[in-house]
Amino acid sequence: MNKLKEENPVKLPSSIPLRPARKPQEDVPQTRVEREALRKALTEFIATENIVPPVPFEDLKVLADRFIANSEFSEQYRDFSATIMNNLVWEDELAKVPFDRRLLLLPVCLRHESKCTATFDEFGLLCKKCGLCCIQDLIEESEKLGYVVLVAEGTPLVMQLIETGKIEAIVGVSCLNVLERVFPYMESAAVPGIAIPLLQDDCKDTNIDLTWLMDVIHLTAEDKTYRLNLNELRDDVRDWFSADSLEKIMDDDASNPTAVIARDWMAKTGKRWRPFISAAMYMAAQTNNEDGEFPEDFLKAAVAVECFHKASLIHDDIEDNDAIRYGEKTLHEEYGIPVALNVGDYLLGEGYRLLADCDISAEQKVKMLHAAAMGHRSLSSGQGAELIWANDPKPMDPKEVIHIFREKTAPAFEVALRIGSVYAGNEESIWEFIAKYSEALGIAYQISDDLDDIFGSIDSNDASDMRPSLLLALAHQKAKGDDKELMRKLWTKEIAYVDFSTDIERILSDLEIEKRARELRDAFIEEAIRSLSSLDNPSIKGLLRRIITKILDDNEVEAFCHESKPGNVAGSGISAATT
Repeated sequence: MNKLKEENPVKLPSSIPLRPARKPQEDVPQTRVEREALRKALTEFIATENIVPPVPFEDLKVLADRFIANSEFSEQYRDFSATIMNNLVWEDELAKVPFDRRLLLLPVCLRHESKCTATFDEFGLLCKKCGLCCIQDLIEESEKLGYVVLVAEGTPLVMQLIETGKIEAIVGVSCLNVLERVFPYMESAAVPGIAIPLLQDDCKDTNIDLTWLMDVIHLTAEDKTYRLNLNELRDDVRDWFSADSLEKIMDDDASNPTAVIARDWMAKTGKRWRPFISAAMYMAAQTNNEDGEFPEDFLKAAVAVECFHKASLIHDDIEDNDAIRYGEKTLHEEYGIPVALNVGDYLLGEGYRLLADCDISAEQKVKMLHAAAMGHRSLSSGQGAELIWANDPKPMDPKEVIHIFREKTAPAFEVALRIGSVYAGNEESIWEFIAKYSEALGIAYQISDDLDDIFGSIDSNDASDMRPSLLLALAHQKAKGDDKELMRKLWTKEIAYVDFSTDIERILSDLEIEKRARELRDAFIEEAIRSLSSLDNPSIKGLLRRIITKILDDNEVEAFCHESKPGNVAGSGISAATT
């Protein structure tokens, strides 16, 4: 593994220095999961209301009271809910305003106060761009788009800018009580405004949901997909994998037992993320496709992407000797290893056949087939590194684990995006962006999987069966004395996870491993977002930004909406701004 590491160095994203612990703003949901769940519910609520902006904040509070009374969300989120409703009703209007007619207003308290060397003038903070907080990134990204950016407190200066007629929309960041004082000014001027509340309210070393804010900053009507309902798109994609649909798309020879087993395996439950992002990439290129319909032929490409994924799961389950997948027996447990291997190989062939049968140009077919082949090579290299390690297991450091993630998980996202892009006829110039984006997204996705494996409830056995895990790599790296020796024995499989789970959980807790893993996860999310900064296609750029949150948070959001109330999410995440 050391030689592999030297030949393929992996860089961990740089982290913003940790700040002193601050009191959370209790009336603002503290996890992205909670915020997304609340926004989803509020979107459904205002769809039933006839709300025309501007709306006085007191009226928004009345609507929020009605929403809270008929939902499971806490009353403490009333003002936050009112703010979100304001954002939702102004969203379309803000999107129409050119970037160079917008103001981004940031609070001074976002800076790292004890380390900040910036000075002030009559317009606010003069950022030194030291990189110690998120202000530099926000200023650079926003000014590149054309925004006027102020890092200042108070409303008089904002009103002066509005009165000049040069500012037609505002994106503001502040604590809720300050935002509430600004609303009347924006209401009287009928200026579209979207407000992003801070996560703390003690006016010092505060944090913001950076992913959310960046999404709002980039909101533009030029992105033809910003109103695309990703939940509906995902439901459509799931329908493509019903038994009836698969019979029409795949080989429907009922006399071929291998084909029947393969179709049944494909129809089993699954997240369908890969065909989903293929469909999203295709849709992003369809500027005139107002009804959101897909050509029937495209379903072949989407199903091919899932064929490749499901084949890899069959082979992976055999190599890892896993007995359960989707809460049921794995294919090799049900039919035996020879049959399962053959079905996996069949699905690979079926995937290539479907791509070759697509009604597109020969050049497009070659590009899709090449993308799939390169993805398989990379996946096999990553899996091979893990299998070779298993023959002589030793502790891995975090970079080595992330290297495996990069080769095993990231290629599947890149293949899916490329296939959707090629089918849509996009230029190859975006492939460089797709590659960088997919790598960061794939690593973030696998870190999430690791977190859920140890702290959640997925059916993965990676930790208990001692496969390369970022959390366990971090624990071994940071542990001392007897704890480090225990982690070494776990990595070398001298002891079993199940026999020492209590001790391992204590070590993970003492070393704050979950917190560090979430920081790394969010750092890779930010890296995926930054990889798109130079992409000049607003629709693809906007959609890829939204897909990140959809893929990484959606399962948690669904569970949260149906099983819990705000504030009760086990193992909840942290803001990307804390990295």
